[in-house]
Amino acid sequence: MKALLDSNIIIYLAQGKIDFDSFTESYEELCISVITYMEVLGYRFQDENYKQKIETLLNLFTRLDITEAIVKEVITIRQRYSIKLPDAIILATARVTKCELISNNEKDFSGEIKVKTIPPQP
Repeated sequence: MKALLDSNIIIYLAQGKIDFDSFTESYEELCISVITYMEVLGYRFQDENYKQKIETLLNLFTRLDITEAIVKEVITIRQRYSIKLPDAIILATARVTKCELISNNEKDFSGEIKVKTIPPQP
């Protein structure tokens, strides 16, 4: 099974709040949307080492660009649900590429949409 990771999961992995090895063993392939890539790297990092850690982590995942099929799915999602455009793109990417969407913020994807949530460990 393939998984598409939301931005918050990337942050929790980088912070060690989710164990990388136990998390990743459940999936054949781990992916991120180009939106997640932009969201995470668009943060103003105060610590260059942490930024480098994030960049290294992001390079471990398959980055999925926006295709015409994803665009059409985004339109369908936005017509049905009240959902922000970046979240609609992430959700559409998961649906079109047949990935399980992993997020810690189910409300971002509307209550009617199934999302696997993984809470961070303190």
